[in-house]
Amino acid sequence: MFTCIAIDDEPLALELIKKYIAKIYFLELKGAFTDAFEAKKILDTSPIDILFLDIQMPDINGIEFFKSLNSKNVAVIFTTAFSEYAVDGFNVDAIDYLLKPIEYDRFLKAIYKAKEYIEYINSQELHQGYIFVKSDYQMVKINLKDILYIEGLDDYIKIYLAHKSVLTLMTLKTITQKLPAKEFLRVHRSYIVPISRIENVSKSKIRIGDKEIPIGVSYSESFFSAMDNRMS
Repeated sequence: MFTCIAIDDEPLALELIKKYIAKIYFLELKGAFTDAFEAKKILDTSPIDILFLDIQMPDINGIEFFKSLNSKNVAVIFTTAFSEYAVDGFNVDAIDYLLKPIEYDRFLKAIYKAKEYIEYINSQELHQGYIFVKSDYQMVKINLKDILYIEGLDDYIKIYLAHKSVLTLMTLKTITQKLPAKEFLRVHRSYIVPISRIENVSKSKIRIGDKEIPIGVSYSESFFSAMDNRMS
């Protein structure tokens, strides 16, 4: 699932983008805004994958707005009625540029370009053994080998490392998609653990250091199956 936000000062244009997003099963709309500065509050604090951004807005130019964001990791797709902005859009590494009125087929093409880009970036990070998460208005690099376990706290997760913990606005489902499946297991509705950190296992609990982590009933079968595969 890829999270997204749409910003457009024209309500009708915004409604069309929302309608298109609703048709695509792997997109999750986190907000639709006519006010760019309201959207910035979420963009600066939450992990967002794709940003649909109008260029010609009354209070700020969309390109300048994108440059002002704390993180540039978001994949931006510019939308506008003015084709002369295309070059400027691509100069800030936009994924695509959609000219209004936007046709669904063209919108879908842009989405798949964004999807490929995000998946490539994520795979590059995992190949290097790290991920980035947003915490305290900045992107924090997390080395996968340093993770002890991850705890879900409603809309937040806490990543426990050897000497600190990092709190970020993200769900366990989302972080699971970013982690290598062979190395990290969801063992409970509130916990993910790296297999390499497990010290011992009982029927219902895992020990990592001085922490006992419960094994959820609905996760038990898949967990023990994965452990059996590791030992075979």
